[in-house]
Amino acid sequence: MSADFWASYISGALGILVGNRLDVLKVAAQAGTSGVLADSTLQPESDRRLRRVTGLFRGAAAPVLGYGALNSILFMTFNRSLKLMDPSIFDYTKLAGVDLSKIWVAGAIGGLATFVVSAPSELIKCRAQLIVDGQGSSYGVFKEIWKSGGLRGLYYGGTITAVRDAVGYGWYFWSYELTKRLLLSRQADPFASPTATEVLVSGGIAGVVTWVSIYPLDIIKTRLQTQPSSTAEYQRLLPGASVAAHQAKTTLTIAREIWQTSGVGGFYRGVGICSLRAFIVNAVQWYAYERIMIFLGNHQ
Repeated sequence: MSADFWASYISGALGILVGNRLDVLKVAAQAGTSGVLADSTLQPESDRRLRRVTGLFRGAAAPVLGYGALNSILFMTFNRSLKLMDPSIFDYTKLAGVDLSKIWVAGAIGGLATFVVSAPSELIKCRAQLIVDGQGSSYGVFKEIWKSGGLRGLYYGGTITAVRDAVGYGWYFWSYELTKRLLLSRQADPFASPTATEVLVSGGIAGVVTWVSIYPLDIIKTRLQTQPSSTAEYQRLLPGASVAAHQAKTTLTIAREIWQTSGVGGFYRGVGICSLRAFIVNAVQWYAYERIMIFLGNHQ
């Protein structure tokens, strides 16, 4: 396997482990439920401690396994697409001379390529994170979805996920490279290796820029994908909610409801916790990616 495969796989899995707890809170905020926190005050202290520990990684299995593969697809597709557009590239960690518009396009292509992995892993992750009865394992959610919808069920919400990823990853690589160039502009050599701080800051800013740019799409996607496929699953995901309210909604219906009930602010519900998570996760992820690429490049 190539260096960028391993660098992106490891860094992607690491990023998920670092940011999973904040992602649980983001999904709960976007879905309009406090399910992940429900009834915590009614539990014995030993149970609350256990829930706090297990809650750190609730729904993490699917994205850890899936996001490592997703990140590999993303970075490898980005690198190869950019190489096709600019054959002069010889080091994927040093793109100072490459047009930023090409970087955006290559990022968007990479984002589209992740669809096969991102759609089902996002669906499983979002549903697992909302379950409050202690059975919210990724595998359990997968079995429920497969039983009720098969392969098609795993790609529920896939269209909006693909659009979100294409747009988001275009801005992701663009903003990372732009920020890194601005930080490196203080040096005489624009191709100089960035410091750890410069990589961490560039990665963090790229994460925030990306999520702010696609957050309305993501909140619609989350609400679409957390719609249960049956009444039983509806009560399990959203305990206490009216069964009569269980009715599948389209992307446009969800967008219209958010606008009518909350206006523009409704499309940015939970953006604060999401931005915090995005900065931390992507700072760590980009730092790990760059360092692993350098390490593997020196040992090939």
